[in-house]
Amino acid sequence: MPFVNIKVSAPEPTKEQKKQIIAEVTDTLVRTLGKDPAAVLVMIETLEAESIGKSGLSLEDLRSKK
Repeated sequence: MPFVNIKVSAPEPTKEQKKQIIAEVTDTLVRTLGKDPAAVLVMIETLEAESIGKSGLSLEDLRSKK
C-alpha cells in the first residue's frame, strides 16, 4: 500500500484543494507505478509557520522579512 504524507505550511489548503491534491497524487501512483487506487493512502498535514525552520530561522520569521 503506497502511503504519501504531504506536509505544507500554513495557511491550510482549502477543502477543494485537498481533494484535488489527493486525486492527482493517487492518479500519479496509478499511472506511474500501476497501483490500485483503492490501496493508495494520501495524508495532508498543515504545519504552523513557527514550527518549521530553515537556515536557523522559523518560516514565520523568514516570511516577515519579505
